[in-house]
Amino acid sequence: MGTKPSEKEEGYFARMEFERRKKIEEEKHRKLAEEEKKKLKDLHFMRCPKCGMELIEIDYRSIKIDKCSECEGIWLDAGEIETVSRLEKTGIDKLFNVFKK
Repeated sequence: MGTKPSEKEEGYFARMEFERRKKIEEEKHRKLAEEEKKKLKDLHFMRCPKCGMELIEIDYRSIKIDKCSECEGIWLDAGEIETVSRLEKTGIDKLFNVFKK
């Protein structure tokens, strides 16, 4: 006949079971967060952050510039503003002329 576990043993096994279940739940939450992030990215990809309409990508001197088809906002990806800032003044003027009506 088996002996009954002590209070310390019961507490230890209860904590271990809690930690095991907690890790499972954290993994579920991480996976859901990744899926939600992917859904949002798919939903908003190449959409204007201001009005939600489609962005048109224009390649100007190896800079990918996104322009909204509706509100005509101009959007730059990470690092592109630094590239634009290194253009000479005439290059920047020519860049803006590309977008004039």
